[in-house]
Amino acid sequence: MPHRCDASPSSPSSPSSPSSPSSPSSPSSPALPSRDAVAATLRAAGCVFAEDEAGMILAAAGGDPCAVDGMVDRRAAGLPLELVVGWAEFGGRRILVEPGVFVPRRRTEFLVEQALALAPDASVVVDLCCGSGAVGAALAAALGAVDLHAADIEPAAVRCARRNVAPLGGHVHQGDLFDALPARLRGRVDVLAANVPYVPSDEIALLPAEARDHEPRVALDGGADGLDILRRVAAEAPAWLAPGGRLLVETSPHQARRALSAFTGAGLHAHVEVCEDRPAQVVIGTRP
Repeated sequence: MPHRCDASPSSPSSPSSPSSPSSPSSPSSPALPSRDAVAATLRAAGCVFAEDEAGMILAAAGGDPCAVDGMVDRRAAGLPLELVVGWAEFGGRRILVEPGVFVPRRRTEFLVEQALALAPDASVVVDLCCGSGAVGAALAAALGAVDLHAADIEPAAVRCARRNVAPLGGHVHQGDLFDALPARLRGRVDVLAANVPYVPSDEIALLPAEARDHEPRVALDGGADGLDILRRVAAEAPAWLAPGGRLLVETSPHQARRALSAFTGAGLHAHVEVCEDRPAQVVIGTRP
């Protein structure tokens, strides 16, 4: 990088101080680094998509060289890009994210697509284990006027989800799975999307550092076989689903058969949908 800034990175939206001119002509103002310079630094730190990331960082910095420096430093230190720039792309939308919150994965868009295909007229939608609220926001944006509710046990996730869900008229609740939801939703939910944690406990250490070191364990750890939370959701879902309502849960290929058994054991008509391209596995259960 061609310059350093001693001041802490400022927000892209922060106004410049009158006593600290930001004009490029000021001799005290550092020059904005080029995309190539930023990319070179990121590439040296091991970022595979350095050029793309450089463009995103420069855009997020809003022309502030000090902000660029701070973002590059954090990214080079291993902070996920989404947390560096403050958003993740999901379902064609920018989902706001922040430290301590699970970053939505693009493969989970397949769950959203399945829900929309199966329930295009859904009027009550629940995003359980919502994290940033990405799934609920994507569903509400596509469905239009829906009664949207999202829930998570983590305070940071609830705070972040509200930023993404409230503009769409949704509500976010804090609590343990269904305990967080308003009782009036029982028997009325058309789409229940639950991106539950499904990594087996002893495999957490094998995750990429970006997830292992920067996302809450509660959003990743699914217990001994990875299906503890899924089983709890499947067991309680029929009481919350409307007749014909759908429960959709993402899982892994080697867990799909046992996940399917949990769904059918709860009285749901269930099947698995697979997307080879992303890749993604979604277990879908329908209340008779």
